[in-house]
Amino acid sequence: MKVLMVLTSHDKLGNTGRKTGFWLEEFAAPYFTFLDARAIVALASPNGGHPPIDPVSDTPEGQTEMTRRFKQDPVAQAALASTVRLSAVSASDYDAVFYPGGHGPMWDLAEDPHSIALIEAFYNAGKPVAAVCHAPGVLHRVQFQGQPIVMGKRVTGFTNGEEEAVHLTKVVPFLVEDELKRLGGRYEKAADWASFVITDGRLVTGQNPASSKAGAEALLKLLA
Repeated sequence: MKVLMVLTSHDKLGNTGRKTGFWLEEFAAPYFTFLDARAIVALASPNGGHPPIDPVSDTPEGQTEMTRRFKQDPVAQAALASTVRLSAVSASDYDAVFYPGGHGPMWDLAEDPHSIALIEAFYNAGKPVAAVCHAPGVLHRVQFQGQPIVMGKRVTGFTNGEEEAVHLTKVVPFLVEDELKRLGGRYEKAADWASFVITDGRLVTGQNPASSKAGAEALLKLLA
């Protein structure tokens, strides 16, 4: 069982002058969940190399059991430091793909032609696709049979309320909740910051950082 994880290479938080990237818990929790299930995990990003960690997710307050495990695991750290270029990746080499969130993916992966083509290749081959938090935003240009991939599907992602709570409503390129609805997705959500994951066919979406491990478990269930 081989799982590809795709991370952002984007580190600028709009025009705020602040840094962004991927959310550490949204990488660490799925990464170790896959490894613990004896999956082989490969990491990719648009630029290759070490993808940027959102500094807010790496503060003492942001630490979780899984981020602490990552900090103590030199093999995991080395893997993260040497992601392969997304353009060099083929869906045929993997059984599923998982996109961690953070705000970064909304700028690069959402518009990246390699990412869009990769998701379409996985999905067209009958393989599952998963994305959590802001990462469902990477689906917004992805098509299946000439329609948006989320059209008619039950989906979730970072809520408008959660975006308001972090004061970035006016900074992000689009709001995940609004975009999924605009594309014809049957958007659902739980309480802000609660773990919430939806599986519809071979598409798995999670609402927020708390949904990361559950999102990975839902993907593994599809692969079982």
